Amino acid sequence: MIADKSKFIPRVCYEIFVRSFCDSNGDGIGDLKGIISKLDYLADLGIEAIWLTPIHPSPSYHKYDVVDYFGIEPEYGTIYDFRRLLYEAHTRNIEIYLDLIVNHTSTLHPWFTEARKSPDNEFRKFYWWMTPPQIETLGISKRETSDDSQVVYPWHDNPEDQEKYYGLFYQGMPDLNYHSPALRSELEKIIDFWLVEIGVDGFRLDAARHIFPDWEKQHSLEFWDFFAGLIKKSNPNAFTVGEVWAETEEVAPYFAHLDATFHFDLSFALQRILVSEQDENLIQKLLESYTVFARYNPHFIDAIMLTNHDQERIGSVVENHAEKIKLAASILLTLPGQPYIYYGEEIGMLGAKPDPYIREPFLWSDREENNNETTSWIDAKFTTSKTVTPLSRQINDPDSTYNHYRTLIRLRKALPALHQIFEPNLAHVDLYDDQIMAFLRTHVSNPLLVIHNLSGFGKNITMPGVLSDFRHVVFTNDPKITTDFSGGTLNAYASIILAGSDTADSPRIEQ
Repeated sequence: MIADKSKFIPRVCYEIFVRSFCDSNGDGIGDLKGIISKLDYLADLGIEAIWLTPIHPSPSYHKYDVVDYFGIEPEYGTIYDFRRLLYEAHTRNIEIYLDLIVNHTSTLHPWFTEARKSPDNEFRKFYWWMTPPQIETLGISKRETSDDSQVVYPWHDNPEDQEKYYGLFYQGMPDLNYHSPALRSELEKIIDFWLVEIGVDGFRLDAARHIFPDWEKQHSLEFWDFFAGLIKKSNPNAFTVGEVWAETEEVAPYFAHLDATFHFDLSFALQRILVSEQDENLIQKLLESYTVFARYNPHFIDAIMLTNHDQERIGSVVENHAEKIKLAASILLTLPGQPYIYYGEEIGMLGAKPDPYIREPFLWSDREENNNETTSWIDAKFTTSKTVTPLSRQINDPDSTYNHYRTLIRLRKALPALHQIFEPNLAHVDLYDDQIMAFLRTHVSNPLLVIHNLSGFGKNITMPGVLSDFRHVVFTNDPKITTDFSGGTLNAYASIILAGSDTADSPRIEQ
């Protein structure tokens, strides 16, 4: 699926783990009405698209094991609540992307409850079934763990059945088998329902690299070509972003069929850089990845992130270091691509494995306040008012993490060199210090020079002669630097964005 450059592509996106975001009815569980109540907050922050983690009926707290693709989890609300969410988001120019789980279902899904009854059942072919001898003959009884699945033995027993079923992620999540024409027909109905009848703007596609198991992985790209055709048929303007948790060479072919994929290599590189305070020649590596991506789609969209709901939160990665949390935002929001902010990153939320604790409640205000909107489905272990300043107090603090994010998002949306999505505009700048990350965001009329000090010490910046024209300060969080900068000391963990003197009319975004 080749992205249409003429359609609106959101510049800044936001991932909401629905259960944890905002509670509207006091039952301790986040819900759709809670999200509706916070749309003005998100619009003011500068968000243009929301990715909702699964909202379909499911037996789990995370909802990635779907029971009904056409329904809404009752804990979250109704289809009418969702329609209102969509309407209210659109009135604020915010798009809604649903998390579509096409790799597997719950064992409680009617398809599987039928399939497990008998090898002759018409739904048997919707899933992968084999006898132990067949599994052994193919040598697929066990697998190497991967970043996205720690399961070693993916074949699971069905009581009183000679065959086992395949479930890559968990025995309660049997993988779907898209060799079945009937299953593909069901998928078409699901896509058409959400894109046409309901009117969502697109899908985040879970486990995109695992659509077919490893022993038949050659079929996965053919599936995504088929999927792209279904999208085009239902709504050619719908947006697709895939979770392809792999390295660049494996990710790249998916751009032939999806608008965007998440850049996991970049995510982990940023985490390492923030911890070590050493650049890893990141800009050159990004440029190399862009070259590979463009072979499959010259209009690829690089979906960039610090972390998501499957990773330790960036605040915990940097051990709740306030300036590094801001530096992480500064780097993410000055790089090319379509950034995704994981809910709560803008207030410095913390979280470490196991998974429920990287999905803790958004901290809207102090617990002692009248704080019914902060969810309570889990007792937070990492993000509490003792470790993270609630949003209600950050909003009025000009030096808060929240206001840092808000400022950078406004900047990204205001300046063409920063918000370019297609054909990433990036050039490496060598300042001969591996604790400084510097790059150009090239532009025909308004290029920008970006410099990040990765270290805990002030760094002396000497501007190369070819860049001496970049003096006008568009943004910095170093308070001693004012309207012009031609070299000198940049504070620890501080960033600066400079425009050329001939573009000195670029807006100064105050921190």
